[in-house]
Amino acid sequence: MLLLDTYAAIWAATADPSLRRGARKAIADAARGGSLYLSPITAWEIATLVRRGRLELTVSPRAFVDRLFGRPGVVEAPIDREIALLAGSLPGDFRGDPADRLIVATAIVRGCRVVTRDERILAYAKRTGALPALAC
Repeated sequence: MLLLDTYAAIWAATADPSLRRGARKAIADAARGGSLYLSPITAWEIATLVRRGRLELTVSPRAFVDRLFGRPGVVEAPIDREIALLAGSLPGDFRGDPADRLIVATAIVRGCRVVTRDERILAYAKRTGALPALAC
């Protein structure tokens, strides 16, 4: 089971060539197996990136997110009370923004490997062993 962080999800959806081949294969395999997870916080991040001018899309944020979450094999991983509590009290010294904290907590609670290029998440995963991570 894989959980994509927001940028990994964007890069996978847009076939961005900067997405590493190993990550691209792992994402495709997870999608084929129906075990490719996305957090709803990704929808919020995409809308926020567009609003702030940090992401340009050829369609509306809603259309992009609907297509992203509607791709075959994608499963939405809802944020529940357990994830919210863990995000607020992650063990160790994780100092990521709230969206990153929710993605990390979701991966831990759901038993997913997180796919990210975020150095803070990768370092936290390595340092604590709290979650498996795949650099993309």
